Amino acid sequence: MKKKRPKKVICIYRLLFLSANCKDFKRKKIRMHQSRGKKIIQKEKLRLKTKRITIYNDPETYSGDKKRLSRKMAKSYMPSAVEKSWYEWWEKSKFFEADPDSSKPPFVIVLPPPNVTGPLHIGHALTAAIQDTIIRWRRMSGYNTLWVPGTDHAGIAAQAYVEKQFLRFTKITRDEMGRYAFTNDLWHMKNLYRDTILRQLRRLGASLDWSRECYTMDEKRSLAVTEAFVRLHKDGLIYRDLRLVNWDCLLQTAISDIENIYIEIKERTPLRVPGYEKPVEFGVLTSFAYPLEEGLGEIIVATTRVETMLGDTAIAVHPVDARYSHLHGKFAIHPFNGKKLPIVCDAVLVDMNFGTGAVKITPAHDPNDYEVGKRLNLEFINIFTDGGKINSNGGPEFTGMPRFEARVAVTEALKKKGLFKGDQNIEMRLGICSRTHDVVEPLIKTQWYVNCKSMAEQALDVVTDGASPKIEFIPKQYVAEWKRWFENSRDWCISRQIGWGHRVPAWYAVLKDDELKELGAYNDHWVVARNKQDAMEEANRIFSGKKFDLYKDPDVLDTWFSSGLFPLSVLGWPNDTKDLRAFYSTSVLETGHDILFFWVARMVMLGMKLGGDVPFRKVYLHPMICDARGREMSKFLGNAIDPLEVINGIELKGLHKKLDDECSLDENELETAKEDYVNDFPDGIPECGADALRFALVSYTAQSDKIKLDIQKVVEYRQWCNKLWDAIRFSVTKLGEDYVPPEEIIPSSLPFSCKWILSVLNKAISKTVVSLDSYEFSDAATAVYSWWQFQLCDVFIEAIKPYFAGNDPAYASERKHARDTLWLCLDNGLRLLHPFMPFVTEELWQRLPCKKDSARKESIVISEYPSTVEGWNFDAVELEMDMIHSCSETTQVSPKQFRFKRLLK
Repeated sequence: MKKKRPKKVICIYRLLFLSANCKDFKRKKIRMHQSRGKKIIQKEKLRLKTKRITIYNDPETYSGDKKRLSRKMAKSYMPSAVEKSWYEWWEKSKFFEADPDSSKPPFVIVLPPPNVTGPLHIGHALTAAIQDTIIRWRRMSGYNTLWVPGTDHAGIAAQAYVEKQFLRFTKITRDEMGRYAFTNDLWHMKNLYRDTILRQLRRLGASLDWSRECYTMDEKRSLAVTEAFVRLHKDGLIYRDLRLVNWDCLLQTAISDIENIYIEIKERTPLRVPGYEKPVEFGVLTSFAYPLEEGLGEIIVATTRVETMLGDTAIAVHPVDARYSHLHGKFAIHPFNGKKLPIVCDAVLVDMNFGTGAVKITPAHDPNDYEVGKRLNLEFINIFTDGGKINSNGGPEFTGMPRFEARVAVTEALKKKGLFKGDQNIEMRLGICSRTHDVVEPLIKTQWYVNCKSMAEQALDVVTDGASPKIEFIPKQYVAEWKRWFENSRDWCISRQIGWGHRVPAWYAVLKDDELKELGAYNDHWVVARNKQDAMEEANRIFSGKKFDLYKDPDVLDTWFSSGLFPLSVLGWPNDTKDLRAFYSTSVLETGHDILFFWVARMVMLGMKLGGDVPFRKVYLHPMICDARGREMSKFLGNAIDPLEVINGIELKGLHKKLDDECSLDENELETAKEDYVNDFPDGIPECGADALRFALVSYTAQSDKIKLDIQKVVEYRQWCNKLWDAIRFSVTKLGEDYVPPEEIIPSSLPFSCKWILSVLNKAISKTVVSLDSYEFSDAATAVYSWWQFQLCDVFIEAIKPYFAGNDPAYASERKHARDTLWLCLDNGLRLLHPFMPFVTEELWQRLPCKKDSARKESIVISEYPSTVEGWNFDAVELEMDMIHSCSETTQVSPKQFRFKRLLK
């Protein structure tokens, strides 16, 4: 006898729209073929619009306890309520802690330590979201996972930030404060922002092993830095030398080559330079003449930095240029100091077809001229103070002038002498300090260097060595950049003339009979040691029988020197610790491509030299998050968005207040940043929750090297969380309070609809795992989302709703199959989604019924990640479903109607 369908099955339209919200109705236009269906739709819209929402508050949960859930679920998803209490319980339960004695295979990530110069921004949230997705997946897949948290003292970045803050709010400079007071304020800033950063990471759900949290200037990391310096110096790889360096006049320190970023100037362009009230012109080629001795006339040269002519020591011409052959060995006369400048020949530097074919040589202030000076043994004259003013070598007429004011003054002086020959626009590259935005000045300075030649060769080989390199780059496009950089790498300047950082572990011995008493006057008077006692013993050995005093080098080390040791130092190096033996080398380094050479290259070199192996096996470089104008988010630009502002929501006036209270921008920069916020977030940022933010960020990783963040995308995923919430709320209701999942489900005995959903679930699991394993996070997120949204919610749940419309005994078997399959899908689906959205999946998973006498894991965090099941593959069922979908496209009947009619059979 043919079974009767429940009455509500008669109207397919009700199945289509019963669970839709008001927004869905506004978006969709569906053609109705039955008048009764139209009436049902109208009633449903009215009901959803006017219904009273009952909020079920969860009972109070004490900090660290497992969250207590209300018996009934709230009728709508609220991220602030869902994401409350779980993290404290996870942390207290030690779910995130790794065991060095575990027999499980290790999987280790070191968090790129954020700078303690301010709160995290969305770029850091992207790092945390990706790494936590990896770690949670690996933890659920049976690995002994270790994710080490830490923060970085940030050296130059921290000092630049604090100096700008003091100048803005107090008008006090670093020199006026004194080193001791200034350093104390830096420690205060470090403590304030370190606590903020750690709180942000917890709020994002980052499952870090907090028992191993560290700081680059804590005692253990400082010990590692000192040990590394001493060992490398002993091996002859660290040395001290007088060279041309990139100098930041604002901070009065050397910076590395890769901290000197270049901007392209197309023509005469006024730019604001820190410390100058008026804009400074760049992109100008100034021509002027040097008088020649013996009445031979004059020789014309051109430069974009006319002020440096005060330090000229020669004029170069090409040896085969006939125009100047009569001047070989002759001299020009400097117009301001009367010095004789030799006319020299240099075929390397001079292009006789460019300009006049004569080039002014300033060996102390130009990299190319420096090389000429060394080749031809020219005089090196430094004309700048450390603060970028003209010193006494520049002549009394210009002494004390800031360099760019001197540029104008020198030009005027040349005009008065009749030597100015005009100026013109020129394309040029201008070096800017990435931290202070000051124009970099090449200066001759004695600094500490690392000889990178042998380490660079090793670092190149481990990435480019044939088909099986020791380090794999993802995406592979960065291998070419790695190769290009290391093939042209130079020695690394590691000393900095600032007050914040690890002091160089070197002492200078001033001998009683030294003629010159100033620090560093004699290069062979330096002693490198782990502490002053060791330095004294070494000095007594070197200067046996002589009287001397020891003075510690006031310089500090480059931040990236300590950061380069991070994969080693966080595991206890130089000590032979359990952690070091169990977890080095680490599994993967995940970071932004912008610090590939700042940090990644240094870690590989130092890790191989000091740790004996590569510091990680894979390098995943994610895109950089930019604002609407394509600029990378940075606290120094004032365009950084705190992830908590997206998680909790913030009004526009709150964004502006943050700039006023925290930002170190000057007045013009501050106004620009505020205007940008008005344009980007006119209504502020709505509350989205951590889960939605994480999922949106991971989904963005398919983009190339830049991500233009759209907050609306995060809002959409917050709404999708509500869809998940509704699905579980419906399911828990229909499963019933007395439902107990069966010990075993035999897939072959299930009806069509159940076979189909398990089969597509199997495909989703496979796609997600394969994508995660290949670091294609966007594909993994899409696979999970698509199954939940388009297959489970849109089709399966809608299809089984009629079975729960009543208690008709004729459909008892179908209801049982539907319940069992639904529970199986929810359990697997939530575990599949958990690495991406940890909070909502924990909350919903905890509400699912357990199997009888089942020893289910206490938390979804430590439960097993889904894997494919051979018995769930029903290709024929999927094929039939695809055919139904194809047929629906050629008719006026919606695809869902076709699917439901078949699924309900």
